[in-house]
Amino acid sequence: MTNTIRTVNPAEQSNQQAIDLVESLPIDHQAVLIDLIQKRLHQQKRSQLIQEVKAAETEYAQGNVHRGAIADLMAELDD
Repeated sequence: MTNTIRTVNPAEQSNQQAIDLVESLPIDHQAVLIDLIQKRLHQQKRSQLIQEVKAAETEYAQGNVHRGAIADLMAELDD
């Protein structure tokens, strides 16, 4: 029989510790925490989308965006 040593990824360990901590809370506190985290994730995604839109608007304003049909794009790629 061989012994294998499994290395634990620090991120996995940290995630497990967070889960253990949350599970030690009363259920109503867990629900509030989950709601709070979901709202924060939603806000982070919204902020990221706003940044991406602003970057796209900047690219468009600088003339780095081209309009056209797929056929136009394929023709440009062939050149």
